[in-house]
Amino acid sequence: MKMELLVESIKADNELSAYEIERNKPMPSKNHGYLQTRLSSEIDHLYRKQFTIFSEIEILMPERPNCVPDVAIYPKMEINFWDDELVMTEMPLIAIEIVSPTQSDTDLVKKINRYLEAGIQSCWLVMPSFQAISVYSGIGKYQFFSSEMILKDAVANIELSLIDIFS
Repeated sequence: MKMELLVESIKADNELSAYEIERNKPMPSKNHGYLQTRLSSEIDHLYRKQFTIFSEIEILMPERPNCVPDVAIYPKMEINFWDDELVMTEMPLIAIEIVSPTQSDTDLVKKINRYLEAGIQSCWLVMPSFQAISVYSGIGKYQFFSSEMILKDAVANIELSLIDIFS
C-alpha cells in the first residue's frame, strides 16, 4: 500500500501542466517571469532605437520543430498592428532562455545549440539561482557574467548591468 502511494505521488509530481503541454516548454516560475520582464524592459529602455524585443514569440526553425525563446531580440522593425504574424520566419539576432526550476542544463544547452545552428548569432542563458548570464556566440563558446558585472554582447553591442537586472 505504501509503495502504491509513493508511485502515485511520483506520477503526480511528473505530470505536465496544461501550460507545459500547450507550449511544449516547462512552467515558468516567479523568478523566471520577473527576469523575463526585467531583461525585456531594460533592453527596451536602453536600446529601443536599435532593437525590437518580443516575449515568447514562435520562430520558424529550418528542418526542426519551431521554438519559442523567452525573449527574442531583432534589429529594429516596424510593427503593423493591422497585419499580425503568428510565427516569425526570420531569425532573431539574440535568443534569451531563462532557466526554470524544472529544466536541465543539458536540455537548455541543446536548445541553444539549435538556435546557433539555425543562424541566431547570440544566445543568452539566464541562471536565476546564480544571478548570472552566459552569452553564447558559438557552440561551446560563451562568456560568463555574474551578478556585479556588466554583461557585454559583442554581436549586438549591448551592455547591461547585471545589478540592474537581478535587483
